[in-house]
Amino acid sequence: MSRRALVEHRPWLFAAIAAATIYYFVRDWQIGELWLILLKGAGCIFLAGYALARHDGLDARLLALVMATAALGDMLIELDFTWGGAAFFASHLAAMSLYLRNPRPQAKPSQKALAVALLFITPLVSWLVSGNSSIALYAITLGGMAACAWMSRFPRYRVGVGAVLFIVSDWLIFARFGPLAESDLPQILIWPTYFAGQILIATGVIQTLRTKG
Repeated sequence: MSRRALVEHRPWLFAAIAAATIYYFVRDWQIGELWLILLKGAGCIFLAGYALARHDGLDARLLALVMATAALGDMLIELDFTWGGAAFFASHLAAMSLYLRNPRPQAKPSQKALAVALLFITPLVSWLVSGNSSIALYAITLGGMAACAWMSRFPRYRVGVGAVLFIVSDWLIFARFGPLAESDLPQILIWPTYFAGQILIATGVIQTLRTKG
């Protein structure tokens, strides 16, 4: 889809991508902390609007809740890491509810094994890179979210991969407390991996709801 078509037919999605891109490039500018916080949250707020505009069912409203609470997390984490984590905890619970409402009719043993791996490896790696037990506890819901996404009827190469990108983004955040404390890599990669994941999740869920009900 061309940029013009995206603007005309998916204005909420275009606004989300635009807000996230602008934030990435201006986040170090001296334009006021409040404005940067609001701009950071705008990306997922627009994705919530996209979900509500593209479908009117309960699952779309749950997706909107996932994105709205993630937006709250994006903003709160700039003020307090714990409160930001609490908002993302709520977002993961809402996402798990959405995915569990939409199970995949048949799953191969290898797919089930990967879901189990996501559930257990996510908190384990989170603890290893951060050395923080509270982060590991939070990561149980992160891994649960990804595992449920992988086992849902939504396309794995969008929603499943999006959930995995979310995990990678959080691992980069946690690694700043440990092995990547002196590295610029987290600063460069956290936001792109996170928001690419959210875009994949939102578009994958909505595509399925619109084509398969």
